Amino acid sequence: MAQIPIGSARQQELVVNDEVAIRFIGLEAARVLSTPHLIMLLEMTCRNLLIDFLEPGHDSVGTIVEVRHLAATPIGMRVTARAEIVAVEGRRVDFRVEAHDEREKVAEGAHQRFIVNVERFAARIQDKAGPA
Repeated sequence: MAQIPIGSARQQELVVNDEVAIRFIGLEAARVLSTPHLIMLLEMTCRNLLIDFLEPGHDSVGTIVEVRHLAATPIGMRVTARAEIVAVEGRRVDFRVEAHDEREKVAEGAHQRFIVNVERFAARIQDKAGPA
């Protein structure tokens, strides 16, 4: 198993655009970063931090997401997500996550990922997808 240093951190940015903004409110001026896209940014920041420590043929899958979406971020504004590794137990890795836009903190929470051997994971998925 790879050595994964507690305290390692990574940041990633996203500029809120039409593709990641909500559409359901109906008023163009009220369109903001959607919660699912915010969570995806936080998850991918964790994944991209972790992948640097893994052996070839391994990756990770998310298993727990606990995020509070604290404030809205309008189209055109930049969001910076930050992930920090806070615990490692076997194949489980726990992260503290947060995000800020250009004015304030917009999210905080925790995320958990499990390290997988990609070929074995794919084989299990194919078995599950087969006839019942």
